[in-house]
Amino acid sequence: MTIDKLTIDTPEQVPLEFMLAGIGSRFMAAFLDILIEFVVYLALFLLTLLWWSSGWLTGSRSIWWQALISLVAFCLNWGYYAVFEALWKGQTPGKRWAGIRVIKDSGRPINVFEAISRNLIRFVDFLPLFYGIGVITMLLNQKHRRLGDYVAGTLVVHESSDREANVFFNTPSKTEFALHQAAGLTLPEAELIETFLARRLEIPLEVRRYNGQRIADMISARLNIPRESRPADNENFLELMVREFRSRAQYR
Repeated sequence: MTIDKLTIDTPEQVPLEFMLAGIGSRFMAAFLDILIEFVVYLALFLLTLLWWSSGWLTGSRSIWWQALISLVAFCLNWGYYAVFEALWKGQTPGKRWAGIRVIKDSGRPINVFEAISRNLIRFVDFLPLFYGIGVITMLLNQKHRRLGDYVAGTLVVHESSDREANVFFNTPSKTEFALHQAAGLTLPEAELIETFLARRLEIPLEVRRYNGQRIADMISARLNIPRESRPADNENFLELMVREFRSRAQYR
């Protein structure tokens, strides 16, 4: 399984590095997702046989049951991937198991529109059998994008490791030091900070320090935060800012 590194230059001019998910990882995710769909179909089929043999599924009940099965099939075929990716920030159960996630090609999390649009093309990628066109498309481009990714402007990348997640915040969860200017952060700025903090262990130390200072100075300049009123450590400052931003009622 080939893993390629991708560097994305954000609008804030802070480069972010991601590990692209290859065909192997994506097939692992697809296998579990398809298995889940198959189990649902199998359960419906067995339930239909049971009720049919018992004589319960007759007349109007049969019509309503067929309508319910049609609805479930429609939701599975067209909504399973889109709903999970929209609610789980780019992941389905299969993607979560495989440790991969869908993001925008700008490095930001996807929204509902990207989740829906990339999965509307899934039936084309699936042709003629089990993602035949999708595999060919992924082999023909360096970023392993299928047709749905091109339409939605998305990429599939590997998740950060558990070790990174454990050190996401170095500052205490409760502190007397508060930065009320965090209310002025925009959601893209908060996502940029979180992406930097989550991936900082992958970045060489000098680059990590440089990027941390650039983001901290950019946020401070826009929100008029004097350097002397913020923590001396840039990463601690960014942690406090994003934690304060996420805890505010106006965000929730």
